[in-house]
Amino acid sequence: MGNRQSRREVLTGSGVALLAATLPACGWAQEPPKRKLGYAIVGLGSYATRQIMPRLKDCEFAKLAALVSGTPEKLERYGAEYGIPKTHRYSYANYDSIRDNPDIDLVYVVLPNSMHAEYSIRASQAGKHVLCEKPMAVSAAECEVMIAAAKKAGKKLMIGYRCHFEPYNLRGIELVKSGFVGRPRVITSEHGFNAQPNQWRLDRPLSGGGSMMDIGIYSLNAARYLAGEEPIEVSAMESTDRKDPRFRNVEDQIDWQMRFPSGALASCVSSYSSNHNAWRVVGTDGWVGMEPATGYDGHQMWTRKGGKTEQVTLPAPPKNQFVAQLDHLAECAMNGREPIVSGEEGLRDMRLIEAIYRSAREGKAVRMTAA
Repeated sequence: MGNRQSRREVLTGSGVALLAATLPACGWAQEPPKRKLGYAIVGLGSYATRQIMPRLKDCEFAKLAALVSGTPEKLERYGAEYGIPKTHRYSYANYDSIRDNPDIDLVYVVLPNSMHAEYSIRASQAGKHVLCEKPMAVSAAECEVMIAAAKKAGKKLMIGYRCHFEPYNLRGIELVKSGFVGRPRVITSEHGFNAQPNQWRLDRPLSGGGSMMDIGIYSLNAARYLAGEEPIEVSAMESTDRKDPRFRNVEDQIDWQMRFPSGALASCVSSYSSNHNAWRVVGTDGWVGMEPATGYDGHQMWTRKGGKTEQVTLPAPPKNQFVAQLDHLAECAMNGREPIVSGEEGLRDMRLIEAIYRSAREGKAVRMTAA
């Protein structure tokens, strides 16, 4: 074959070496620092305690240094479990005093959506680099203030788009970009689950909206990173049963389309009453798709080209998506580079979410203007 890659090598990424090369990294201008950077985890809900905190022990450049919570019992329990001294356990009332703790370099804000802006801005003002969960905030205006605060402080601001560190999603991006499917024509991206009652995400003052501000952001962001370009028009429709007590003040389902400059169309779903976790890119020469696509694990990918459908199996990555994400901000803080999912990425999604809500409300397409 000479220098030509086989079809299987293209699909699987030529093994561990090429997979490692696709994972985002900041690189080093000088030798790596000897000290791991310390994270303060702000908000001790299930995502923080079950997914984020257990992964920090596997990080190469970061560690767990401090906890912030409004619940003393959680501070005591998790402080003891992770060996966090009482001097490094903070309430929301004394949160700003993290500025005086040199062991805290990074802050991960894992709070309800309406609290993202405040606690990210205060972390920047305290001189800390910030990783904020998605959606970045509850409005584009809040996102802009968060970006400005980080820039004023000379600190990094990164948004928790973990799928940008997940190997199968990275392989999907690469396959589309390389021309494997030909010219992309149709993208489908569907995410949803049956939301249980009595959650903060069903309370608009905390969540800022319904499924679109939660699971829908996976559909939106995936469509964007697979297209490799920004939408120029959105058109949306909402379907919500207001007799369902879960949806007193938030929406259930939103379906929307996005038109891209190339002419490709994305068809997306966000739902709190049906289960979805998939995306597919169909081009002029074939398709690539995933289901499950964006979960914590269990990802599966298929391709079809030349009348043949194949499942793609990738080798285990050197770091899983959580560890890679946590290390990425630490690396960028160390070497001064911008995160691949910066505050500007979160702002782009928030502007689109506002346009989707507007389209559903007004019943007409909304053109996107260049920022």
